Amino acid sequence: MTAWTVTREFLIVVLPISTMEGTWVYYSFFSTLNDLETVTNKLRFLTFNADNDRLIVLTAPKGRFFMGVWMRSILWDVDSQKLKIINQLVLPAELRYLEAETFADIYNYFRSMAVSGAQATAVCGAFALYFAAREAETQEPAAITKAVREAREQLIQLRQTAVNFQLLTAKILQRAGAFEGSADELRTFFLQEALEAAERDVETNLAIARYGAELLHDGDEILHHSSTGALASVDYGSALGVIRIAYEQGKRVHVYVAETRPRLQGSRLTAWELQQYGIPYDLIVDSAAGHLLRAGKVDKVLFGAERVAANGDVINTIGTYMLALAAYDNGIPAYSAFPLASVDFGSASAEAIPLEEREPSEVLSLQYHGLPVAPEGARARDFAFDVTPHRLLSGLITERGVLCPPFFRNLSVLKQFGRDE
Repeated sequence: MTAWTVTREFLIVVLPISTMEGTWVYYSFFSTLNDLETVTNKLRFLTFNADNDRLIVLTAPKGRFFMGVWMRSILWDVDSQKLKIINQLVLPAELRYLEAETFADIYNYFRSMAVSGAQATAVCGAFALYFAAREAETQEPAAITKAVREAREQLIQLRQTAVNFQLLTAKILQRAGAFEGSADELRTFFLQEALEAAERDVETNLAIARYGAELLHDGDEILHHSSTGALASVDYGSALGVIRIAYEQGKRVHVYVAETRPRLQGSRLTAWELQQYGIPYDLIVDSAAGHLLRAGKVDKVLFGAERVAANGDVINTIGTYMLALAAYDNGIPAYSAFPLASVDFGSASAEAIPLEEREPSEVLSLQYHGLPVAPEGARARDFAFDVTPHRLLSGLITERGVLCPPFFRNLSVLKQFGRDE
């Protein structure tokens, strides 16, 4: 029985009680009431109060959070028929769930960047297709599919680099085209596809994390870029999931978290997430990465991928290329972790893949001591992604294992044997 088809949904809330300060940390656990004893046994150092058998409130000493409980950043509420998504814009000051019940909601969350990360974008995009189908004012299945297809095109304009989203939703629409049933059955089909995509994301990420954790050793100092954890997916994520699993295995790792300007995903999201897991870290400015690498303070570099070309070129958050280049120059292995759904086999290299450029306001709106960092009237360019050539990478961490060079050949083998959708 998968997590998305069970009869009960438990939302576990962990609150540090030593000072009653800090952020509420929401963990979702999908189970039946019969499993409640199992859950509480796993969380044996926690105390809990049950409220109407749907909400379990747990308390724990500050900084202690049970490893192995899934922190779901995307939740489907069966009762309200709404999608709940962690609002990335207000972290780390506040943990708040956004609610989506229309296609317009998802569209606006994409546009505002309340949802980001290739995998989170893909899953939320799948739910957007369902909302579009639900809102279609027709009982003709073909007309519903047409409306969904048009809605998908609107989202692609917002996330042109996100190949996960494009591939996933294209496959859903392909299956919808062959669907035989009523209009209501077709709408249910779109919902089921989204639910399965969410569950598949968790399973894929966990596989990535377990393979990647084999690369990490006790005492490793890791340099991490951008946001690649549960907040960028449904749970676990890619590169940060690797670190999380290694830590759960008892490996004493330490993470240098690059702040990742201009959106500061490292300091706002990754540092916050590491704090919830109790994993030791230090936040650094992006420009300090080269210094740490040259000084021999880093054992491995980890980051994710927004899109990967057939030859292993990696498109990722701006700043990744400089980080990989510095790692390569100092003989430090750099790994990109991602699901195979991120691979664009239609692109031989990353040269022809479009890279998003966002509004200059993301750069110009930054402040220092409450004052603007740029003079009035300044112009700016806000490049969202860059390309890291495959020659700079030591390995690619996927749900099928860790690939070594030559990446073109090894990725081709995986394509030949198929990949999870």
